[in-house]
Amino acid sequence: MILEMKVPSPGESIKEVEIATWLVKDGDYVEKDQAIAEVDSDKATLELPAEASGVITLKAEEGDAVAVGAIVCLIDTGAAKPSGAAPVAAAAPVAEAPKAEVKVEAPKAAPAAPSYAAGTPSPAARKILDEKNIAPETIVGTGKAGRITKEDAINAVPSMGTPTGGSRGVERTKLSMLRRKVSERLVAAKNDTAMLTTFNEVNMTPINNLRNEYKDAFKAKHGGVSLGYMSFFTKAVTRALQLYPDVNSMMDGDYKVAYDFCDISIAVSGPKGLMVPVVRNAENLTFRGVEAEIKRLALRARDGQITVDDMTGGTFTITNGGVFGSMLSTPIINPPQSGILGMHNIIERPIAVNGKVEIHPMMYVALSYDHRIIDGRESVGFLVAVKEALENPVELLCDNNPKKAFEL
Repeated sequence: MILEMKVPSPGESIKEVEIATWLVKDGDYVEKDQAIAEVDSDKATLELPAEASGVITLKAEEGDAVAVGAIVCLIDTGAAKPSGAAPVAAAAPVAEAPKAEVKVEAPKAAPAAPSYAAGTPSPAARKILDEKNIAPETIVGTGKAGRITKEDAINAVPSMGTPTGGSRGVERTKLSMLRRKVSERLVAAKNDTAMLTTFNEVNMTPINNLRNEYKDAFKAKHGGVSLGYMSFFTKAVTRALQLYPDVNSMMDGDYKVAYDFCDISIAVSGPKGLMVPVVRNAENLTFRGVEAEIKRLALRARDGQITVDDMTGGTFTITNGGVFGSMLSTPIINPPQSGILGMHNIIERPIAVNGKVEIHPMMYVALSYDHRIIDGRESVGFLVAVKEALENPVELLCDNNPKKAFEL
């Protein structure tokens, strides 16, 4: 019996996928539920499992765009399973063949006989090389017996001191559908929004003190979930969004769409590129709830198990370039959202505190926002509210009771 495998729908709005990688070869025997391909949609990379056991016939090439519901391969369910991997082992001696070729070609490497003309420019070529300030010994002549011709001199480019002889390989690789979609969205965000960025800095001493005091007890109490920076930033953001709701809204044609909930998109780096899974109703989560959900989503992204539903929606985004060492950046809005907060690395710097110079761990933060819907007062006020919460976390984020806030 021949089973026709069709492309399943990865999500409601997705009409086609792209075959990123075949994990099997044409004619291979596959087991039911075995991953046979990785397919890219414009939102995620997913594995395609075999629907039955049998011999597979591929009906699409890597890089092909295949419509949802189209036949992607055939599986002959009546084919007998191979008894073993002997054919693969038998093919191994073929790898010995190149050794003979290397031995045969070795004597051919004899240098060409020297010639008085090799490397010598013609009069016209010498004039051009002098004008370009290029030494003749750096040019390989293409004329008779290696002579440097006028054309060689015209085509010569000054080295500008760059050493020669190194590798200059070029590789051309097609971007995945996910990466292409991300590129389109980022360009659209720059072209279609009135994007502006405002900056501030945060003294991280209070948060560091809280983490140092409670992180061990927090991890022991909550089954290995760590008390990281992201829970503080997420809670500071949800508080600020409630104070400045315009930042938690977005444009829809001539309308403003406002939300009374905070679905926070968290940018994470996965093996397939940037992923932005969503922490739903973050305003209702505790520190433990935020950290556990971010950990769950990050692991799914790392293992390639992230789904379209995990990344759909979101009313505001947080991205942390600091984990890669970024000191300052202007993050790009994640459309159709109107705002994104960029975190950066923490560096000890001297600052003025009560008229005295002190050294504190400082972080620059950046808010990029759509000026069509968010005014300067709201954007600056929002970022100041984030700063205030992070610099006074006991009162503003823990309600003056860290043990209760951390569920200890």
